[in-house]
Amino acid sequence: MADEQVTAQDNSGLWLTLLWLFAQRYLLLISSSGRRLFDEREKLSFVEKVQRAIRLTEELNMLRYADQKAIQEGWSELTGQAVEKTFHLIPPVYSDHGINIRIGRNVFVNQGCRFNDIGGIEIGDDVMIGPSVSLISSGHPVEPAQRRTGITSAPIRIERNVWIGASAMIMQGVTVGANAVVAAGAVVTRDVPAGTLVAGVPAAVIRQIG
Repeated sequence: MADEQVTAQDNSGLWLTLLWLFAQRYLLLISSSGRRLFDEREKLSFVEKVQRAIRLTEELNMLRYADQKAIQEGWSELTGQAVEKTFHLIPPVYSDHGINIRIGRNVFVNQGCRFNDIGGIEIGDDVMIGPSVSLISSGHPVEPAQRRTGITSAPIRIERNVWIGASAMIMQGVTVGANAVVAAGAVVTRDVPAGTLVAGVPAAVIRQIG
């Protein structure tokens, strides 16, 4: 698993001003209809991205579960990606950037999930994500001198038809292979082979499935 580490200064005293991560890859996002959803000319600082994500998720989390159209529109605004009618989300949901999330068709996200997407999160078609799942694509260096001013990150990839059980945690740099199952409460720190069931802390392969 590859980690990227960047260091920035704390200029505000209230926020850790960190590097712009993956800006050029993700800032220009175009919907399938060609409508501009998030333009790279609207470049935001790290803190502004976090503030934007908090505001948009707060708005999304006030929506009624039955109003899936409004939820889909709110998700599209958060991520800068138009989603299809097959996308289904039960609020609340949380994110620290939002614009680094890519999501496929027919994806179900249960309530209380967290998408920390600084490093990027890619979710394939037909994925089911259980309640209170956390996808954590960033963290801090272990070294004490760098811990408060640095960040490590690497993308998370969830391939097609994966089921992630309740309260599981997927860490930065992990790929979960197609048709795999992550058991409830698992902490996944290594890649999950396709067509396997993993469980435990740290997660390990229990058996082949399918």
